Amino acid sequence: MTKNSAFPTVSPPTPEKRPSTDTHHGITRFDDYAWLRADNWQEVFRDPSLLDPSIRAQLEAENAYQLKLMADTAELRTRLFKEMKGRIKEDDSSVPMKDGPYAYGSSFKLGGEQPRYFRTPRDGGGETILLDGDAEAEGKAYFRLGGVDHSPDHGKLLWAFDDKGSEFYKLRVRNLADGNDLADHIPDTGGSGVWNASNDGFFYTRLDANHRPSKVLFHALGQDQDSDRLIYEETDHGFFMDVEGTRGNQWIMIGINDHETSEYRVLNASDPFAEPKLIAPREIGLQYDLEEGGDIFFILTNADGAKDFKIMTAPAADPVRANWRELVAHEPGRLILSVIGFKDHIVRLERREGLPRIVVHDRKSGEEHLLSLDEEAFSLGLSGSYEYDTEIMRFSYSSMTTPAQVFDYNMRTRERVLLKTQEVPTGHDPDQYVTRRLMAPADDGELVPISLLHHRDTPLDGSAPLLLYGYGSYGITIPAAFNTNWFSLVDRGIVFAIAHVRGGKDKGYGWYDDGKRQNKMNTFTDFIAVARHLVAERYTSHERIVAQGGSAGGMLMGAIANMAPELFGGIIAEVPFVDVLTTMLDASLPLTPPEWPEWGNPIASEADYRTIAAYSPYDNVAALDYPPILALAGLTDPRVTYWEPAKWVARLRERKRSDNPVLFKINMDSGHAGASGRFSRLEEIAYTYAFALKVTGKADLP
Repeated sequence: MTKNSAFPTVSPPTPEKRPSTDTHHGITRFDDYAWLRADNWQEVFRDPSLLDPSIRAQLEAENAYQLKLMADTAELRTRLFKEMKGRIKEDDSSVPMKDGPYAYGSSFKLGGEQPRYFRTPRDGGGETILLDGDAEAEGKAYFRLGGVDHSPDHGKLLWAFDDKGSEFYKLRVRNLADGNDLADHIPDTGGSGVWNASNDGFFYTRLDANHRPSKVLFHALGQDQDSDRLIYEETDHGFFMDVEGTRGNQWIMIGINDHETSEYRVLNASDPFAEPKLIAPREIGLQYDLEEGGDIFFILTNADGAKDFKIMTAPAADPVRANWRELVAHEPGRLILSVIGFKDHIVRLERREGLPRIVVHDRKSGEEHLLSLDEEAFSLGLSGSYEYDTEIMRFSYSSMTTPAQVFDYNMRTRERVLLKTQEVPTGHDPDQYVTRRLMAPADDGELVPISLLHHRDTPLDGSAPLLLYGYGSYGITIPAAFNTNWFSLVDRGIVFAIAHVRGGKDKGYGWYDDGKRQNKMNTFTDFIAVARHLVAERYTSHERIVAQGGSAGGMLMGAIANMAPELFGGIIAEVPFVDVLTTMLDASLPLTPPEWPEWGNPIASEADYRTIAAYSPYDNVAALDYPPILALAGLTDPRVTYWEPAKWVARLRERKRSDNPVLFKINMDSGHAGASGRFSRLEEIAYTYAFALKVTGKADLP
């Protein structure tokens, strides 16, 4: 692979080598860059100023290097930012959701980075601002709001914020009568809470020193947090935990899960001193979710071999597994994603043949009907409801060419009312664009879905650049939704494509199973197959493909860089999970024990060790002709720690044969999600797009 001439010749930072080794299952690995992990990483998450000066110097040298290589894109980045900002309605507002005497929503003010939360009288009227995110963020380098929840009596607001990027959220309570916060101030929470029925306290999760939600507590307003009652403590570090309530404010539900097993406990919201009742004890592979249904619970589960899930019911008074009764049977190939219960109906979001759909079920008659949609590829979402006794269900719809639309749907009359269409201030003509759904043949004969967007005038003769996005983990499906940012690429003649590789649930739960643990290699070979198919179909050529993915999708980028670097003209890896084996061998890290069901446990299993070692990007960097690579990270990221990409970049530079550069941009004031403000985030996107345009020779386009 020849050097990409778009970049100047600048010597990159060369971190010191400090050899170290580790041995597991009789296998010894060598690592010269392990020192980049700060010994006091827990303290650094809370206070970045405590970072070791030698590590800080290395990270700052990386930032200085990437600035030099991207200096000639400064004007382009400014143009891209202005374009993307111009497509956002700055003073946008959600459609308020009704609850009792009020309707609640969120909005932005002109120039505002953070959302504001407001309410109006139920049937319309003037807005009252309950919480102004911009005001709360003033003077902070980083600020992100967590959950915002009004009390059932509409007198108080429970809200959370993170001002470090480390996702240790602080909970506050606002008196809505005077707009002042109470003295209650709870640190180190998961980012949300649930009110009790009497509005004088709330339930929340407490994070431990390793950033794991280990306890559910009840806080009585006005009491010292040290006296908060322990409701439940999870001692198995391999499980996540959260707490939520039902819309009727009758039940508090404690959900405990990893990536293949779940467990629920419930207690009455009016009795915070009650012992939580166990629904069904954890059983490896058994998954279930609870949804309210008045005197019953709806239970979405894979029990008894229902791989793509079915819906059961159980009496709310005693919803143990022995009392579960089938309501919607399992159908292989129809993956039920979620369920919302109402007084007279239940609504489910499901996926069949790779596309989402909404089904409404009449609880009395059992009759079902499907909401009809007619585009080739699209995205659907259920917006939920504050109210249970209602005929109105809210959903959203978009496609890669159709701006997001919000509808209220009468489940009885089947009347659909369009409440809002996403406004694009600079204008948007869907007829100027084409969205397609393709199928790429994988090496084993499976067909991998591709969602694709391009301008109708883009020549499809193999000459167009193409940005290929992928994720492929945790069963997450990347929707074929509307994204105004993509048009800054598409309007410049770049094709945008999403590879729906195995590891997501795009084609059912089996699509997920076939892309995890011992089957993980399918995720990478699927992405490579998609790249080859797009070239074969003359959408692009290999030297014009820029691959992009973030987090576990960043791991995908690292893997395909090692497996097939010649197929890509550039690679963008955002907060990339690239040191998989080292991380999965470290049980002290926040997410490691809960992640073992997804990746395998290399501490306990030599087979898992060898499986991960075969693809872990850091462990497989070799003397290859890598294309230009851009890695991005955040210093306080608790999900993918900064040292993973820092080490990966150092090893890539050391071993690669090509002269193509490897850039590393680290945000010293943020975590996993990048910059917290909506416009600050656009600056980061403008940077990645400028890189893509630069490596494909399109940086000089207007």
